[in-house]
Amino acid sequence: MILDFFKKYFLVLIMIFFVGCKSDDDTPIIEEDTINGFWLAEDKGYVIEFTDDEDILYTINTSGCSIADDNFKIEELAGLQLEMLNNNELIGRSELIASDIKFIRLENQNEFCLADQISETDDPKVNFDHFWNIFNDYYAFFETRNVDWSQYEDLGEQVTSENFYQVIGELVLLLNDGHVAIDDEENNISIDAGLPNLLERLNAGLTGDLIIDSDETYDMLYNQRLEIIALKYLGGEYKLDESGNIAWGIIDNIGYVNILGMEGYSDDESTELQILNSILDEMMDDFKNSGVSKLIIDVRFNGGGYDMVSVEIASRFVDQERLVFSKKARLGDSFTETTSVSVSPKGDFQFTDEIILLTSPLTASAAEVFTLCMKDLSYVTIVGDNTNGVFSDILVHALPNGALVGLSNEIYSDAQGVVYEAIGVGPLEVNRVPLFTNDDYLEENDSGIDRAVEILSGGN
Repeated sequence: MILDFFKKYFLVLIMIFFVGCKSDDDTPIIEEDTINGFWLAEDKGYVIEFTDDEDILYTINTSGCSIADDNFKIEELAGLQLEMLNNNELIGRSELIASDIKFIRLENQNEFCLADQISETDDPKVNFDHFWNIFNDYYAFFETRNVDWSQYEDLGEQVTSENFYQVIGELVLLLNDGHVAIDDEENNISIDAGLPNLLERLNAGLTGDLIIDSDETYDMLYNQRLEIIALKYLGGEYKLDESGNIAWGIIDNIGYVNILGMEGYSDDESTELQILNSILDEMMDDFKNSGVSKLIIDVRFNGGGYDMVSVEIASRFVDQERLVFSKKARLGDSFTETTSVSVSPKGDFQFTDEIILLTSPLTASAAEVFTLCMKDLSYVTIVGDNTNGVFSDILVHALPNGALVGLSNEIYSDAQGVVYEAIGVGPLEVNRVPLFTNDDYLEENDSGIDRAVEILSGGN
């Protein structure tokens, strides 16, 4: 469903940031008596308290400190490996995440989260102050999204228990950012700041009863489209990996691969890339053995996942090592050190002949990172519509009332330094094809694939 589509990014929470203390030949073992204490990830606004028993995750902003998780079982999480550089510096690294997370040891809790200063209250004015300051401290795109956040600081004087979520909901909707959300499960509140703009874009080619105004209409269009691709275009003959993330086959002697997600290839993040690569090996062998010389890669239905899954997939379609993107996080009035990411050829066979990359407004987050990896290749042509325009990993903070707030605090740029936030990566006008149209639905066609086949068959 549409709301679930957005929630799957937002409610990842801290799973992608922290894991158990593992070790191998290259990673020092972190003993409990050395790691115990308080650690600050300044650009995230996170303080972790490691103890002999239950660990605690705090989120901090100018207004104060809230408990995000008071039973933070770091040993149950996977993905990130902790490495202690010295007694006061800790680095978190993961093969799934493009940049490291840096922690600095705090001498004591008092610096940020003194026990009697921790906010745990439903008071709407206190919660508004935290909400406003979380964005004021960490959000990276006020200028890009054309929002003057400072003018709303005094709204806290007007909030009540009855209008609290209405007020902050209207504020986040101003940002038009699909990586901004508010979620309060206890009160059944879910606000997705990018949803109105997404619906407007998806509805641009639709009229009448097909206008998407409910989850049911969206599901109908989405499911019909996937069925048409599978049955009409692939003739029911295709392979699908066990996770349901990648399907591939042949359309009119043209290779076709639909990448539906950039995560979930394994139940254990520690084997995510290993299993992904076994799938990619099989897929690439199939394309090599089929003798196809042209390929369609479809990421129109891909809502994202892990950046390095995208890079790993792109490695099967590059001819040489290339810088593909860089990222940095907001840190006060400046930014963290920039992390640059390159992609290199991987596997026994790389497809470097003519490729059409299909994109849409549903192409978001890590799937957009994939477009950054592919767009500058001379043999790649983008067809479809601009991607969603949300690249940042989602930073999640807790309000004093227990609600969660997600926001974008990282800036991604392509190899030339261009930032596509709020714009998305898209095709030339001649190759612009809406994802959904009345004609496609009624005639059971896919105009995006039709245009891709036309180009690859020698059409203009």
